[in-house]
Amino acid sequence: MTNWQSAVERTVTGLGYDLVDAEKSAGGLLRVFIDHLPPSPAFITVDDCEKVTRQLQHVLEVEGCAYERLEVSSPGLDRPLTKAADYARFAGEQIEITLKLPFKGRKKFSGRLQALGEGWRLMLDEPRAGRAAKRAAAAAAAGAETAAGAEGALADQALDFSLDEVREAHLVPVVDFKGRRFAAPGTATGAALPDDEIDGGRIQ
Repeated sequence: MTNWQSAVERTVTGLGYDLVDAEKSAGGLLRVFIDHLPPSPAFITVDDCEKVTRQLQHVLEVEGCAYERLEVSSPGLDRPLTKAADYARFAGEQIEITLKLPFKGRKKFSGRLQALGEGWRLMLDEPRAGRAAKRAAAAAAAGAETAAGAEGALADQALDFSLDEVREAHLVPVVDFKGRRFAAPGTATGAALPDDEIDGGRIQ
């Protein structure tokens, strides 16, 4: 972990937030994504972002971490899952993963996340499982179904994986206008702050 990454993580967690991700572009843009710690269902607001921004500006200057522009925001409805604690927190939710290596010719899968011992299982979306069942039924009707084919249809409905096999993962946005967990909270969630609130001056 580099000096700026350590400073960002220490500052964000010290203020009582969860550091979702932090990235630094070649042009010097430092982007930090924060969330509330579980089990809080609250959304990150403009005030939260401003609070973290001002503290980060101070810490990064003291630490001598160079950057051109600082941006602090909510991770949005499609929140990335970057660490084991994220997977544990969002077990039971709909997610999309991209594998490092293809499995059965694919790298991207979506479905409901489940814990599986020391690993994880993705219960694939119903449409794909439904197509697998139809293919199995068609094979049976044609007299071509085998034990291996039956196992393939079952495997098509779930994907077991470890975090080492995942290149990236994120929540699948679910908008519920009745006010449930993923209801659109207004402009505060995922919205960028005005420049004078999110931008840090260059640290020499």
